[in-house]
Amino acid sequence: MYEACGEKEFKVLLGLDAGDSISAVARKIDENRETIRRVVNRLEDAGYVAYENGLQLVDDSIREAGLTFLAIAAGTSPPTISEAYVLPQFAGMDYAFTAIDAVYVWTRGGYQVARTPDDYPLFMAVAESELHAWTTFFAQFGLPATQERLPAEEVDGAIQIVLEPRANFMTDMVDGRPVIPLEETVEFATEHYATFESALDMLDRMYDDVETDANYRMEPA
Repeated sequence: MYEACGEKEFKVLLGLDAGDSISAVARKIDENRETIRRVVNRLEDAGYVAYENGLQLVDDSIREAGLTFLAIAAGTSPPTISEAYVLPQFAGMDYAFTAIDAVYVWTRGGYQVARTPDDYPLFMAVAESELHAWTTFFAQFGLPATQERLPAEEVDGAIQIVLEPRANFMTDMVDGRPVIPLEETVEFATEHYATFESALDMLDRMYDDVETDANYRMEPA
């Protein structure tokens, strides 16, 4: 009865959407594919998931119970930064990383700016109609979710969520993370040129379809 109650098992049960492949689940919860394959096999043997046109949860109430457990656990062990990036996958609502996090995701973690381990906001685009639901979701884990970045001294802990409500938004997937399109990310970085000059150079080298003005490049002395 207890053989499928570990951390990775919970993450699979919470992150799995009907029809997902093992690779898709692994990317979403930021885990190694082979590890998740073994986890899925254990969950299938225990009767929690089944293969039928992709992975399927046998009983959705398992997901609800798992989320409740994580919320209670967060009271004694708050989410880490890496865990905070995974948590939105469990909300059952659409979102896309935006602003600083869009640059972070599209550079595949290569460009990090304007935050530290002690003051770490995550930036997410969400549907206007689901703004309250997102605020309530993150509150379960003790994470403040507001529409403006709060000063570090006003946040109980290092992590805060900055929500950008939109009437609609486009989403691409990069390494299992939903993010605003590359074109929009480049526009954001260009608008904040002084902060993202190096990021623009990085994006220009990483993606053939990125076009940026050459004058941001460092000229040889």
